[in-house]
Amino acid sequence: MGGGPEGYDASGPAAAGGSAATEITNLLYLYAECMDSGRLDDAAELFRHATIHAGKRELDAAGILAVWRGTVRLHEDGTPRTKHVITNPILEIDEEAGRARARSYYTVLQATAGLPLQVIAAGRYHDEFERSGGAWRFSSRDYSMLDLSGDMHDHLRSSTS
Repeated sequence: MGGGPEGYDASGPAAAGGSAATEITNLLYLYAECMDSGRLDDAAELFRHATIHAGKRELDAAGILAVWRGTVRLHEDGTPRTKHVITNPILEIDEEAGRARARSYYTVLQATAGLPLQVIAAGRYHDEFERSGGAWRFSSRDYSMLDLSGDMHDHLRSSTS
């Protein structure tokens, strides 16, 4: 493995031969996959070299992992019973400098024994990326742009700012 989250090899074929746009959008989608499968450690690992802006706080990977462990409800199957859908990525890539920015939307769906399938959150991510060792990685995420909020009682133990 290339040091990325379980099942993702940052030095594999996508990183070695894929376009910057594909590699960066794959990171957006990999975050969603890790969160929805309850792999909070792997999701945090994506931000190992990043600063996360959460309201007035700036967090590193360990900090956001602590927030997730304290707030995200994992159900009997080990998952939060969610689907994070990442859409509308707008990429600005500077290949020469090895830097990129992305703006995207997210929609979080959830269904539990007590909650029919529904949208529980919608918002935006503003991310920055850097290329290191030939692979793209997160360098920053603005995690504070929750635009719409639904019934999150089966998703979060408490709200974060």
